[in-house]
This record gives sequence, structure tokens and C-alpha cells, in this order.
Amino acid sequence: MSDVKVSDELAGLRVALVLGTSAGGVGRHVRSVAAGLVARGARVLVCGPAATEELFGFTAAGARFAEVDLADRPRPVSDAKAVARLRGLLRGADVVHAHGLRAGALAVAATARVAPGPLHVGRGGVPLVVTLHNAVIAGGRTAAVYGALERVVARGATRVLGVSPDLVERMRELGARSVGDALVPAPPPRSQPGPAARADLRAELGVGDRPLIVTVARLADQKGLPTLLDAAAGWGRRGPRPLVAIAGDGPLEPALRARIEAEGLPVVLLGRRMDVPELLTAADVAVVPSVWEGQPLIVQEILRAGRPLVATRVGGVPVMVGADRPDRQGPGGPLLHGPESEAALLVPPGDAAALERAVGRVLDDPALAVRLGAAAAQRAATLPTEADAVDQLAGIYRELAAGGR
Repeated sequence: MSDVKVSDELAGLRVALVLGTSAGGVGRHVRSVAAGLVARGARVLVCGPAATEELFGFTAAGARFAEVDLADRPRPVSDAKAVARLRGLLRGADVVHAHGLRAGALAVAATARVAPGPLHVGRGGVPLVVTLHNAVIAGGRTAAVYGALERVVARGATRVLGVSPDLVERMRELGARSVGDALVPAPPPRSQPGPAARADLRAELGVGDRPLIVTVARLADQKGLPTLLDAAAGWGRRGPRPLVAIAGDGPLEPALRARIEAEGLPVVLLGRRMDVPELLTAADVAVVPSVWEGQPLIVQEILRAGRPLVATRVGGVPVMVGADRPDRQGPGGPLLHGPESEAALLVPPGDAAALERAVGRVLDDPALAVRLGAAAAQRAATLPTEADAVDQLAGIYRELAAGGR
């Protein structure tokens, strides 16, 4: 971390971080936290699937790593084995911090004194913090299963942190003892794109002087990509015809590609990209059409890049862009409160017409695009840093460990 603090304020504190399957933001956050805690003298153990160590390199950050098979979906036999494995690994910890609902529920079971009954999990002896990074957006049986896990976490965790106001409120409604806001900052950029990056990327994409609309997202249901394609059909009737570039991979790729080809949409799937800062520099407008988000790293990266942003009003996004108060309406749509809040245009999730109009406003009004970009860069300067996140957690850990002792 570029803003890491080296000290001995946590000297000797034994912290165990638990995470499940992750290929993105959660894993990067846990890696950042592990590095920050180690720099402050803590002894850090990370418990998670082997693939997370391969992707994020917790041992390279100075932590120890223990493989635990924490699957992304409920599997009774493997979950029971994971709980037994965790029970042994976490026994010597001063504080346990689990990331994600499933990891949190299994950590509750591993650290708790179990009483009779399916959901009667007693309070554990080891202080347990759980950070909830995602909302439950599924329905039916899946929603019921995850609702049960939410109740386990609310009852069993010493403290619950949520990445968005709705998650915090949900835990309060379920009776959690102590609830607060999580900080999940994006890592600082390794380098800033040079002045030639925009021209190079636009030449690579063959966009010429046409508008370039960029979305960076995992190709999964949560990201609202069908709505983006619906809006792209409308943008395709504009002149000049914009190009929509989607960077990312995931399970929806075949279906999205088939629809793009069948409907002749002005959309290109770029796959996973390692040059996101350069891609954002090339964009005329960045779009985040998600059904739900917490504190998405890509929104933070867009703000840092000073690009005009159109996003859905979901989860923690309004807070991130300074628009966590109701919109005041202007003739062309929502105008966000005050200069410090005009860092994005926000639209309802799933509303392709609203998304199409908002992006059209940015493309049709160069002055608006400049104002949004400048406000985005100003907003980025106020966002929490990785050091801020570690400061918060260090304070929580010290408090809980002292109480446990």
C-alpha cells in the first residue's frame, strides 16, 4: 500500500481474517487489510480457499495463509468440514474478522458455544467481526437460505460492518448487537495514464471520433448488463453511433454475446482487462448499471479518473458520489445536491429508458460532461484511503480484544 503506516501499535495482536471464494473486490480488500495490519505489528492469519491465495498473495503481504474450503454456495458436508477446520485454526486468535455472509456464518459456528436447536448459536468467546459486502438479491429458496445466514450473523457476531446503508439497517432490524459502516477503499493506482493513453485506446477499439461508453463489471446478474444492452439499442439510433465497451468476464458472457450479435447492438465485449485506468481515460462517459452495489471499486476508480459517471441509485453508490439525499429534479432529470454532490447522474436500477436519457444528456452537453468530470475528481479526493480502513479496524480490534481479555 502506498499510504501504509509502519508501527507497533498492534504488536502481538493475533488477527484471523476469513473469506470465501473471491475473484475481485473482497479479496483485494482483505489483502490490503492484511498488509496494513502486518505493518502495524499484528500477527495475521488469512483463512480461505486456495485460489484466493493464488490470486491475491496474502503471504506476500506478510500474513500466514491456511487453506479452508469455503465454497460460494451452501454445501452441508463441505461446510461442516470447513467449520471444524476453522475451529482449530481460530482457537488462538484474539480477534476473528470474516468477510462476506457465508464466511461470517461459518465463522460464527466455528467460534461460538453451540446451544440446542438449528439456529440457536450462542455467543462465542473469541470476538468476531463480520463485514457484509453484498446484499441478498436472489429470491425463492436461495433467499430463504441466505436469510437464515443473516440471522446467524446478526445473533452470533460481536460486531457487524456493512458496506452500504441498507445492509447496516438490515442487521439492525435483525437485532445485531453492534453495527457500523465498513470502509472498502480501492487500492491506489499503480500509475496514472499518460497523455497518449486516450488516443491509443481509442485507436485500439477503432472508435474514431464516435462517443465511447465504458462499463467495467463482472458479467453476472448483479451488474445489470441486460439493462445496459436495452439502453444501447437506443444509443444505436444516435448519430454518430456510440460504441459501448464492456470490460470483464463471467457467466453471462455467452448470452450477452449472442444478444449483441442477434440485435446488431453497438457493443463490444473486451473480456478481462488489466488496463482499466487507461480504458477509463479513453471513455466519454462511464456507466455502472448494477442492480445492487456496496462500495464498488470501479466507482472509486471512475471518480479518480475524473470521468463523467452515470450509475444506478443502489446500495452504497449514492453515498460514494455524495448524493445520499433525495434528488431535486431539473428539466432534464435528476440534479444532485450541491457542487460537492454533482459527481454523477443517478438513475433507478433496471430502467433502461432512464439510463439511455442520462447518458444522452452527457453526450449532448459537453459543459455538463466537464462539470461531472471535475466534480468526480474532487469527490475522489474525499474518499477513504486504505490507511483509513486499517485505522478503523485497528481501533475495533483493540477494543474487542481488550474486552475479550
